[in-house]
Amino acid sequence: MNCKLKGIRHMENKAYTPDEVAQIFQISKHTVYELIKRGELQAFKIGNKMRIEQLEIERFKENMKAPSRKTVGEQPSEAAFTAEPIRLAGSHDFLVEHFIKQVSASLPLQILPTYIGSLEGLMMLYRGQSEIAAIHLLDPSSQEYNLPFIKQLFVYEKITVLRFASREQGFIVAKGNPKEIREFEDLTRKDVQFVNRQKGSGTRFLLDSKLMNLQISPEAIKGYETEEWNHLSTASYISKGSADAAFGIRSAASHLDLDFIPVANEQFDLVFRWSDENKSSLLQLLSYLQSADFKNSLTELEGYDIKELGKIIYQNSDMGDKNEE
Repeated sequence: MNCKLKGIRHMENKAYTPDEVAQIFQISKHTVYELIKRGELQAFKIGNKMRIEQLEIERFKENMKAPSRKTVGEQPSEAAFTAEPIRLAGSHDFLVEHFIKQVSASLPLQILPTYIGSLEGLMMLYRGQSEIAAIHLLDPSSQEYNLPFIKQLFVYEKITVLRFASREQGFIVAKGNPKEIREFEDLTRKDVQFVNRQKGSGTRFLLDSKLMNLQISPEAIKGYETEEWNHLSTASYISKGSADAAFGIRSAASHLDLDFIPVANEQFDLVFRWSDENKSSLLQLLSYLQSADFKNSLTELEGYDIKELGKIIYQNSDMGDKNEE
């Protein structure tokens, strides 16, 4: 299946540090952070590191050329953003990136992402440090995704859980699969170098669950301790020949023209935490997620199933009666 997602980030879309952006525009690093804080320059986090994408830099350059553009020292107009930015924390995903960019282009809202892994994203939501969590956490006991963790944490908090997509997870290997990696047992071979995702990521949860069920010790896997923070950087180890196998999503393999051996389908969900302050903004985002406009911005993406996109699968909020489907 040869499928594309409109507007998806390609691997050539480099991400820059605030220092590099400051050099590009000949401004101070503090001004860059101020632009990010005011919502004029969109950034994201990988771990604790701030990054700005090439496409965002080009967009900002074009805005600077516009006659109505305000100077760096001026405050943005109320028309630019009508609400406080919405903070999203959790798992990195290409579909999430697309959603954030579509919201910026279609609504008077801004989403500030922090790609820090599913578990930490859920904990940031619990601590009130974000309004949305993007997660795909497999509970080893029930073999159910996301809801066991959510129900344990959010007893009194008002939340809504939306199905975002189902994703294919599996082995990412070099073109032609020269090491003939087919099963988890193959990762223990002496001639196989592995690269892992960081602790707390949903992908790491799934991998460790599979290894535990098969009674495979992590110590038997060469490279198990080598960790990366997102799917594309993990897959790039295979592309560069630095590793023979990774565990990740099909779309990352497709981005770098690598082979993919499917292992499991997982549920990727968005968790909204409601408050009086964010209710209006979250309602707009919920409505947009369920809209024809957003769905029309997508075509079938390789490695994803989006037929349940926007479906409310659990609710414990004043947006409706407590509900589980």
